[in-house]
Amino acid sequence: MEELAGQEMCTLVLRCAYDGEGFCGFAKQTDPPVRTVQGCLEQALATVFRMPMATVCAGRTDTGVHALDQHLSCSVPRALLEKSSSYTLVKSLNALTDDDIAVLEAGIAANPEFSARFSVEQREYRYRIVFGSVPPLFLRRYAWWVRTPLDVQAMSDAASYLVGEHDFKSFCKAESAVDKNTVRTLHSVDLEWEEHLGERCLVVRVVGNAFLHSQIRTIVGSLVDVGAGRRSPAWMGEVLAARDRTAAGPNAPACGLVFHKVSYPEGSWQAF
Repeated sequence: MEELAGQEMCTLVLRCAYDGEGFCGFAKQTDPPVRTVQGCLEQALATVFRMPMATVCAGRTDTGVHALDQHLSCSVPRALLEKSSSYTLVKSLNALTDDDIAVLEAGIAANPEFSARFSVEQREYRYRIVFGSVPPLFLRRYAWWVRTPLDVQAMSDAASYLVGEHDFKSFCKAESAVDKNTVRTLHSVDLEWEEHLGERCLVVRVVGNAFLHSQIRTIVGSLVDVGAGRRSPAWMGEVLAARDRTAAGPNAPACGLVFHKVSYPEGSWQAF
């Protein structure tokens, strides 16, 4: 769009949610082309603004992982947004994406340098577990059914080893940790009971500044090993010290994980 050359740019912010079951993760993939959340949203944005759009997200999610509070940011000529409003943009984007994605809000960042990824203060993930002999019905797509009884207190004791600043290399997908900084800070790792549609589930709530590839799912898989009696709570400290992915437990299934909440400095963006 040559007529937009040299015009003032601003940063558009979108807040969205999605059911990750039918997506090959969040990040756009073109070789080969597969269905991703970012790909669907960028295609919808390109249709609305009639120009290619490149987005940045608050946190990439893997195949099958869900989100309730994902944020995206992208640079847009201000002149294009002046022709619209947050309400009409949200309505248009929801009409252009399928039912697995919901665009919840749209706004303009107060600072054009705002980044959905780098401006985050903290991120929160939640993982749902249903355990026992009876499988979940309504939660079957959104929780990990563990058939064996779990000692929740032992899991909570093990989780306490993870709070604070640590090298989480043992909890990171091995190939993604090569020559990378794997030190992260977890503000809390809590286990809470919740009820959804009459079904009780154990929720592992993890809050931190940033996360490594597969970190939450490896943490949950390791906690379940402790809860099932295969490991002691103190083993979690040994896993941290090992700095070796083979020392930790298995990856929990993707279906139970939700990117639950993202926090930014107050007033970072607002509706237009």
